[in-house]
Amino acid sequence: MTQPLPPLPETFEAELGLDLHMHSTASDGALSPCALAEACQAKGVTRFCLTDHDTVAGVAEAQRHADSLGLRCLAGSELSTLWRGIGIHVVALLPSGAHGALEAGLAAQARARDARAEEIAHRLEKVGLDAVLARAREQAGSERPLGRPDFAKALVAAEVVPDMPTAFKKYLGAGKPGDVKTHWPYLSEVVEWIRDSQGIAVLAHPLRYRLTHRKRGQLLDAFREAGGEAAELISGHQNADVGRDLARQLEARDLMGSQGSDFHYPGGPLAPGVMSAPPRCSVIPVWRHPKLATFAA
Repeated sequence: MTQPLPPLPETFEAELGLDLHMHSTASDGALSPCALAEACQAKGVTRFCLTDHDTVAGVAEAQRHADSLGLRCLAGSELSTLWRGIGIHVVALLPSGAHGALEAGLAAQARARDARAEEIAHRLEKVGLDAVLARAREQAGSERPLGRPDFAKALVAAEVVPDMPTAFKKYLGAGKPGDVKTHWPYLSEVVEWIRDSQGIAVLAHPLRYRLTHRKRGQLLDAFREAGGEAAELISGHQNADVGRDLARQLEARDLMGSQGSDFHYPGGPLAPGVMSAPPRCSVIPVWRHPKLATFAA
């Protein structure tokens, strides 16, 4: 019989055993949902949210296995959006699951990813690699929508490039042949989808968009105006000074804070539950949201 989990604290603290941003093979992660739950247990993570890109396909499996291990897994997804022409990601924390407008929106996102994959394959074939779509599908190992990492792995496997960073630098990064822009839905629309599912919209890794302090503030304002309720105060490893600046921006807008490793694969700089220490601040943690009361208790 598993021991009950202690309730989460009311403030940000180090070593909470909590990770609210992780990926599995349901999108571009390397571990299956079951293996991800086991990796969480091994790292002392007792509560986590599976946030695969534009899908909840792996959530049920992750939740079943987490339950068997005495862990708690929250349903979630990381959705692609646009704000002023910039690609912005929004994490949906979904205590009631995905339904209604969000369920339809995720289906549309999957179709958009399939169309982008076909165009990436077409462009890479123009620069000399044959059967690109089949090669990327082989790397993915499933029928899920393909992402650029799958194409990068295909380039490495075909010995076109020595490693994945080089694949992005030469073929898949910004301005390169495989950089296919998709017209993702607007930020405000995606937030509406999440709210329609009684979920909580969280702005993912706001420090990674290379925005100035002023423009990041404008993004936070637009997100809050659309109905967003939180932003990732901590995302993997980040600069402590910039983290404190972000905390002040969240405090000024009464936005809650979240935390997540953005874990994708073992052996890299990130692992389940591994992230920078939280800054000293008065930002209210998102797990204190009434909708997450059961998850946090």
